[in-house]
Amino acid sequence: MLPMIFITAKFRVRPEHADRWPEITADFTSATRAEPGCLWFDWSRSIEDSTEYVLVEAFRDDEAGAAHVQSAHFKAAQQSLPPHLAETPRIVNMTVEQNDWSLLGEMAVPGQE
Repeated sequence: MLPMIFITAKFRVRPEHADRWPEITADFTSATRAEPGCLWFDWSRSIEDSTEYVLVEAFRDDEAGAAHVQSAHFKAAQQSLPPHLAETPRIVNMTVEQNDWSLLGEMAVPGQE
């Protein structure tokens, strides 16, 4: 099993842009999801802070992660997204020895192993 790049980032969006954030990031999101090395690229909105979005993304390896940050759509996002942000996003970036989600055994659903 090859290690994957697993990234979680928190984006605090300016209040006046928060409801439109999925629309604002739509082109970047679809282009990233279309990258051959992208395993997933999923946005969620905080239930405690409506201006905070969490991005969970994964890439199949270092090469795919590098291709992502060198892509034209990433470079475009570096220019187009910051004006909508209240602060610099925070990130956790790890290389993990798996290539998909694991089951959470502590909350196993009976009959699903």
